[in-house]
This record gives sequence, structure tokens and C-alpha cells, in this order.
Amino acid sequence: MFHPRLFENRNVVVTGAGRGIGLEVARQFLDCGARVLVHVGRAKDRALPDFLLTAEEDRRAFLIPADFSSGRETLEFAAKALTVFDSLHVLVNNAGTMFGRFPADTLTDEQYGSIVQLNQTSVVELTRALLPALRAAQGAAIVNTVSISALTGGSPGSAIYSASKAFVATYSKALARELAPDGIRVNCVSPGTIETDFHQRYSSPEKLEQTRKSIPLQRLGTAEDCAPAYLFLAAPSLSGYVTGQTLEINGGQLIC
Repeated sequence: MFHPRLFENRNVVVTGAGRGIGLEVARQFLDCGARVLVHVGRAKDRALPDFLLTAEEDRRAFLIPADFSSGRETLEFAAKALTVFDSLHVLVNNAGTMFGRFPADTLTDEQYGSIVQLNQTSVVELTRALLPALRAAQGAAIVNTVSISALTGGSPGSAIYSASKAFVATYSKALARELAPDGIRVNCVSPGTIETDFHQRYSSPEKLEQTRKSIPLQRLGTAEDCAPAYLFLAAPSLSGYVTGQTLEINGGQLIC
């Protein structure tokens, strides 16, 4: 566990934090003293855990819904974030999903556009909009969520999702070079097969069991396995000389 004051007086934005990995990342930032603007997903009436509601009452968490598959709502979210924080120490771009498995020969323009907008374009839009606040922090960090599928191509029906994550990985490397003079570090966390409702929706139990057997550690990952990587990459005292990197969290699934 990180020191409870590691992010004291630090402003953090975490997108895609209504559940799964993003929710756990938000919890751990709060546990380490940060003020966290939590993107709670698309649903305005989503049930949220007590720790978020308590942190909101204490003015340590700011809960904002938005549908990032809409460019308009992405920019509206960014504008709200800038009213909460005039300087931003950490941006975690975690929002994203597959929407479904779409075979290459039946993929529609609408399906393609939705996946790219959410997983790829919204990351660019939000990063662009929040750069003034990141620069104002004088030593900020961006941590982007990619996926093991950015390297492997994923499984059938996930081609565009996988490609969108590869885009973010390369975009992050380019940003790391471009923003280094501003003291902004940019890195990625790449989860493997993690036990969240993502795989409950898009993978069968049989497929998950087959994957589990192929992992050297012989288990699927959890959100708790992933979240510390985000805090490590966000903390200048821990990773101040790390930028342009992707940290793979997959139980050894990619060992060559």
C-alpha cells in the first residue's frame, strides 16, 4: 500500500471510474490523499459505492457523468473539470470498452465510429482540452489505459477495439516526447485478462478458463492488481524518470 499522503494536495482526473479498474484507481488515489474528479461513466443514476459518496461529501471527490462516445459530452466534461481544477497533476484516461464483438465482414460504419470515438478520439480530445491545467501543475503525469490486445490483436470480433488501444499506446509515446519539455510524463498501463464485468459481457466462461490456464501465474487478474501501476506512474517521487513506457499487467501472459 502506498503512503496515505503520497498525493496530498494533488488534483487527479480518472475517467471510466464508475466500475472495474477505474473505480479501484480512483479509490486508491483517494486513499493516498488526492482530490479526485471521478468520471462515473455514462449513466447519471448509477449506484456508486459508499466510499465515493463519502468522499464527495468531504469535497475530496467530484462525481461527473458523461458519455464519451459523444464528442460534445467529452468536451463538456473537460469544461467541468477545468471549473473544478485550475491545475491538474494527474490525468488517467481509462474510459473505453468494446461495445460488442463485431466480425470484420459485418462491421457497420456506426459500430466502427462508436468504438473509435470512445477508445481513441475521446482520449485525444480530453488530453488536448486539459493540457493547460496539466502544464499549470508544473510536473504532471498522464496515464493512459491500453490493453494486451494492442500487442496481440485480441480475439475474433475485437479488431477495432484492439487497434484503437494500439493507437493510444503510440499516441502516448509521441506525447511523451512532445510534452517532456513541459515536465509532463506520459505512460500507459496495459491490463491483460482482468476479472471485471468487461469480460463478463464480452467473453464466455469457457474462453476465460482457457485463458487462465495459459497464464503463468495461473489466475486472471483483478482491478486491485492493476491500480497500483497507475499510482506508481503518476507519482514523480516513484517514477519521475519514467516516460513513454507501457507497463504490462498480465500475470506473465506475454512472456516470450
